[in-house]
Amino acid sequence: MPPTSRPLRKLGFLTIGLFDEADPRPGHESTLEIIELGERLGFDSAWVRHRHLQHGISSPVAVLAAASQRTSRIELGTAVIPLGWENPLRLAEDLATVDVLSGGRLNPGVSVGPPMHYDRVKEALYAETADAEDFGYERARRLLDFVRGKPATDFSGVEGFEVFDDRVQPHSPGLGSRMWYGGGSLRSARWAGEHGMNFLTSSVVKAEGPDDGTDGGPDFAEIQLSHIRAFRAHHPDGDDARVSQGLVVIPTDSATPAQRAKYEEYAAKRTPRTTAPQGPARLLFAPDLVGTSADIAERLHAHAAFREVDEVAFALPFTFEHEDYVQILTDLATRLGPALGRRSPAA
Repeated sequence: MPPTSRPLRKLGFLTIGLFDEADPRPGHESTLEIIELGERLGFDSAWVRHRHLQHGISSPVAVLAAASQRTSRIELGTAVIPLGWENPLRLAEDLATVDVLSGGRLNPGVSVGPPMHYDRVKEALYAETADAEDFGYERARRLLDFVRGKPATDFSGVEGFEVFDDRVQPHSPGLGSRMWYGGGSLRSARWAGEHGMNFLTSSVVKAEGPDDGTDGGPDFAEIQLSHIRAFRAHHPDGDDARVSQGLVVIPTDSATPAQRAKYEEYAAKRTPRTTAPQGPARLLFAPDLVGTSADIAERLHAHAAFREVDEVAFALPFTFEHEDYVQILTDLATRLGPALGRRSPAA
């Protein structure tokens, strides 16, 4: 391991949790089984993506409530809940409830911005207030305040036989320190740091500035590194502020020849989007990492942003089969984790 890399301290994974529309239960059950497997393999965290009006997990908090009752150690996270779909007060209640049920293992990741395809969904989502909704950072700040125990009302006391509180109940004292912001821009990195959140990075960043890299064009790793450093520069904990990286990583050590071919084809189809910024937002995607754990570890140790973190939540690919995820997770835990300097958790 190059001396500039931090030994990996926390190993996590991220899943999207797909299902068949005609029979959604098996897909949700597969997601729960994968989380259970992650705990048995010694992963530190399992994260679920959030998908609205798609055949993916639309209610990750509910799924993680179920997972909390089937696991005892692994941390459970969302990556991420888009707050444009949420009422911060109600979400704070749900998050606190699941955190209590899990024994303090919930790690909620959130982001701001208007809902995807907002013009087509706004009448269903906000029929009377669609044009007045604020989808900026203020929505995240309100959620943080409620989770951290700030008053939600000026009323408390007894009314008849009922007792009312002025803050969200249940209140889970440690949850406020386990709130994450999923960001891919300098502005988001700074905001998350200023508000004492943890910072989730992924395989997507905004290519801000005219070039942001070498003569070959924007450099994903260098852009992500600038976000990590900006976040820590604005965070009260400085260099100790928590950052997790979430690249798509597919080890092939124990894969069958058919699985290897499928993984390589999957990555090849997604490679063109990594060569230049995409769309008006200039989104830049990181290449998927496919290969043996030794090969992937070498590439990660050469990744400027990876060298700045000691936590990861490697993203599982979309549309694979349950047995593929079992193989990938097993190799991540038993091969790649040790190659990145992670020590197995105590039994």
